[in-house]
Amino acid sequence: MKLKKYQICIPDQEEEELIDDELMVHNLKSVPPTQEEPFLKICRCAKDKDGNVIGGVLACMVLWHVLHIESVWVSEEYRGNGIAAKLLSEVEDEAIELGCYRSVVDTYDFQAKPFYEKCGYQVCGMIEDMPKGHTYYYLTKKL
Repeated sequence: MKLKKYQICIPDQEEEELIDDELMVHNLKSVPPTQEEPFLKICRCAKDKDGNVIGGVLACMVLWHVLHIESVWVSEEYRGNGIAAKLLSEVEDEAIELGCYRSVVDTYDFQAKPFYEKCGYQVCGMIEDMPKGHTYYYLTKKL
């Protein structure tokens, strides 16, 4: 096979979207989606008595009925009250109702690894010294 000439450059927004779209086409040829809506947000937040957001879970059910937990946060003054666990449980329950069978999340050692483990997640991978002196974890849970 003869190597064709090419150049390396920084993509603009439209080119970034093209790259993402083309990778998605490849992925879906390999493993067709099992859900009608390829990316379905499943999020919850908690508010104080004045309506201020004090915590939340941002998640997305992706392509093959897999729940991806993107962010879990609770304001410092409300931590330790089970809010994060309640929010995560509600997101997982909705995901199960929608047909999800697995959930995945990533976290650092200075974030919430013990929290996720307490909620039934298991470490399935890690990268040490990222950032330096810390560990990055991948966790999963069968729903």
